[in-house]
Amino acid sequence: MSGVPQAELARVLREHAGQLAASLVPLIGDFGTAEDLVQDAVVAALERWPLDGIPERPDAWLFTVARRRGLDVLRREGNYRRKLAQLQWPVPAEPDHRLQLVFTCCHPALSRPAQVALTLRIVCGLTTAQIARAFLVPETTIAQRITRAKRKIAAAGIPYRVPADDELAPRLAEVLTVIYLVFNEGYLSTADQAHSKDLSDDAEWLASLLHTLMPAEPEVGGLLALIRLHRARAAARFDSDGGLVPLEAQDRSLWDQDAVDAAIHILTRAARHHRPGPYQLQAAIVACHAEARRWEDTDWPQIRVLYDLLLLLSPSPVIRLNRAIATRYTSGPQAALAELDELAGSLEAYPIFHATKAELLRDLGRTGEAATADQRALSLTQNPAQQALLGQRLDLFT
Repeated sequence: MSGVPQAELARVLREHAGQLAASLVPLIGDFGTAEDLVQDAVVAALERWPLDGIPERPDAWLFTVARRRGLDVLRREGNYRRKLAQLQWPVPAEPDHRLQLVFTCCHPALSRPAQVALTLRIVCGLTTAQIARAFLVPETTIAQRITRAKRKIAAAGIPYRVPADDELAPRLAEVLTVIYLVFNEGYLSTADQAHSKDLSDDAEWLASLLHTLMPAEPEVGGLLALIRLHRARAAARFDSDGGLVPLEAQDRSLWDQDAVDAAIHILTRAARHHRPGPYQLQAAIVACHAEARRWEDTDWPQIRVLYDLLLLLSPSPVIRLNRAIATRYTSGPQAALAELDELAGSLEAYPIFHATKAELLRDLGRTGEAATADQRALSLTQNPAQQALLGQRLDLFT
């Protein structure tokens, strides 16, 4: 038994499985077939590498398994067999096709759940079982999403390419949204787990890959900075019982200041393009928190201005909720509550809305109403860390 660390195994597979898939798709000419071959190779690696160790050339190992598997199973089309028989690794003078792969997986013709599942499976090399475990859904559900997505790609003739310049902005927005959704689910799960480090790792890796492939796109840098700024305080986010620690109560000495500084450097470089976007603004807001050595040093007026700008570019009830939180510290709880009350209809099923309302009501001395709001928030969340925090509040104030 070699005892390969799971984190190292995941890192190597992310790097090389996506590269293999990106090379096979244009050579074989069939997205679904190439994806199946890569998944067979990934499954074999997950079975063998923990026992034998990661090979010196993991890319060649994965290619050999994929090629052998393809020659074994591809009976229906002699054309595929001829192509596979001629393939050698590494493919001579092959460019990095992973950007085409990412844009194909995130094509707007596919549903958002299918985009997420396909990206994690093809680009990151996760198996269906791993994706299902990460999102706490049945494996059959993920398998169906992937199967439907591959059929849609084939039936609709979705091209394997980076979009043309006039198509790039909306398509890049799709890609960034998928990565952002993966990170959000990893950072604070909507299911009955506190968080998923694996999904957070995958999201950061995808954002880093995209930043490497598209260094001149400022929103890509903004998203990478946002993810890394959030992850820099991972060590302080949960208490010993697994409950969430509010930002104001976190031990800031546990924050990774080197990671904060590096992320702010990425954000600063992105800002030099003078093309602000939602991810850059969100990262700037998190940077304001990260740069404050104490909770009392937080620059709330600047944060509220950034939320005003964010609302102009990307208006949503959740952003208005976050701006109301900033209003609490610039204009007081009564003004914040007035902003919050305007969101009651659109955020009725959102637990953080009710938890925030409870804090504002408690600031105003309306403890009975605050307890009701906390109970409503508790009834809406499955996340155990949120449940623990809300339970503590109810115990403390009732």
